[in-house]
Amino acid sequence: MITSHELRKKYLEFFKAKGHTIIPSASLIPENDPTVLFTTAGMHPLVPYLLGEPHPGGKRLADAQKSIRTTDIDEVGDNRHLTFFEMLGNWSLGDYFKKEAIAWSYEFLTDKKWLGIDPKKLAVTVFSGDANASRDEESADIWKSLGVPAHKIGYLPKKNNWWGPAGQTGPCGPDTEMFYWMGEGEFPSEASNPATDEDNWLEIWNDVFMQYNKQADGKFVPLTQKNVDTGMGLERTVAALNGSTDVFQIDTFQAIIAKIIELIFVQHSVLYKEFYQSNERAIRIIADHLRAATFIIGDPRGVVPSNVDQGYIVRRIIRRAVRYGKMIGIAKPFIVDVAETVIGQFGAAYPELLENKEKILNELQKEEEKFKRTLEKGLKEFEKMFSKQNAISGADAFLLYSTYGFPLELSQELAQEKGQKIDEEAFRAEFKKHQDLSRTGSEKKFHGGLADHSWEVVRQHTATHLVQQALRDVLGNHVYQKGSNITKERLRFDFIHPDKMTPEQIKETEDSVNEQVRLDLPVHFEMLTVEEAKARGAIGLFDDKYAQLGAKIKVYFMGGYSKEICGGPHVEHTAQVGKFKIVKEEAVSAGIRRIKATVE
Repeated sequence: MITSHELRKKYLEFFKAKGHTIIPSASLIPENDPTVLFTTAGMHPLVPYLLGEPHPGGKRLADAQKSIRTTDIDEVGDNRHLTFFEMLGNWSLGDYFKKEAIAWSYEFLTDKKWLGIDPKKLAVTVFSGDANASRDEESADIWKSLGVPAHKIGYLPKKNNWWGPAGQTGPCGPDTEMFYWMGEGEFPSEASNPATDEDNWLEIWNDVFMQYNKQADGKFVPLTQKNVDTGMGLERTVAALNGSTDVFQIDTFQAIIAKIIELIFVQHSVLYKEFYQSNERAIRIIADHLRAATFIIGDPRGVVPSNVDQGYIVRRIIRRAVRYGKMIGIAKPFIVDVAETVIGQFGAAYPELLENKEKILNELQKEEEKFKRTLEKGLKEFEKMFSKQNAISGADAFLLYSTYGFPLELSQELAQEKGQKIDEEAFRAEFKKHQDLSRTGSEKKFHGGLADHSWEVVRQHTATHLVQQALRDVLGNHVYQKGSNITKERLRFDFIHPDKMTPEQIKETEDSVNEQVRLDLPVHFEMLTVEEAKARGAIGLFDDKYAQLGAKIKVYFMGGYSKEICGGPHVEHTAQVGKFKIVKEEAVSAGIRRIKATVE
């Protein structure tokens, strides 16, 4: 048996021994990136460095990256979908390539010092080639040289063995994937590999070789800087190595699930195993969602429940967990108890959870109390709807769900008590329409992958530096950025401040930014150590793990006015920003304000 902590530790130790700098997990909340709500994979925070920016840790990196994916929230409850997950990764930024990456992958998987997997239980896939890019025989030959027999190497097309580009153009390339045997019998037959027998193989590792740049005309041109981007899903791999395809069977989840069931035992006399089997999906949803919410709120750039963007996701998953808790019979407030178990399981690996424990528990408690009141409103609205037509339609049930967060299951129970039945197909149809609209909007706003580096966005992004310093001058040094979203049309800047800004404060902030634009300050960056950056008065999200490494970070200076840690991009002098105008100032959540502005 292997635990989650053992796999994480072994992985990082292995790549440290191969000359990699172990970098801390980036924030779950991307900084100055309008393309995604959350960090969705290990490569996301490293995009600037994959494109050629020098990384403070050098050209060989490894990490355990916290990640959130929201596209499959409604699928959570089966044996594999998760909202929060950990991605183990090692990276080469123009250093080693296929030969080393594949050899090290195989060594880590099979060497008895590390995971010690029997090679007979492993198989791989490589890119089969098409009209635009050749068959990846190079990777196949490397696998063969390591002892992997030809019948264990499957060739698959781009939809299976190719990464990127995230947009229409950009870095991309073939990948090779490693699979673990999960079929009947100790070992597979010679006729079985992931390309011919996918149901019996579980992917555990993926080595991406960024060797092409896709151009606007569709051509694939070899990259000057070739990178390696690898990913091993921690939960899935731990489950597989312990003989399971169920990620909820791993040690960390089992501890959280045990706490949930313990809450039921306090209130009811039930048998543990029978209870879990009868309520498996609900318990998994509670465990997954409260784990994710704990990590998001406890992140160094953490967000709290609200009705917009990341805060909306946090609110949604917390309330979904509370609903399912009610369904399985938890009558009292419970999510703080579960969150404390999550913090206990992960605090050593992610100390920010311990540092922000009070904030996490307070926010969860407040949200659970708010939702209790919301449910009460939903019950009243249900009765109003029912009294009008002596029935609740599928559309009515969806309105209760979307407006009040009132779960379908509760509507069904209440209708059944009144001798009625809700048309679930009609509810699902309304739900699908809502999902389609949300997905379309999300794709327009958060298209995933590489950030937009258009001139308009660069100007808006540079303005956020000036805005932050202006707000600190006007409101006080307690002001810090909590997030931003930048499009070609406008910028949105969230910051810490307890009160609504007065019209005078808004005008003073606006005037201060425009004064820096008028002065046409030079913009440049310097690579500094964390201590040097602090000594120079730079602001931003410092990571003291970089200080321990003695590594350097990028700090942008705008004259002597603004000094801020940032990866870019920026204009060359502030006059290029243009005239700055604050369009709106509003609340986001308790203690967080938002400015919407434009530059002309």
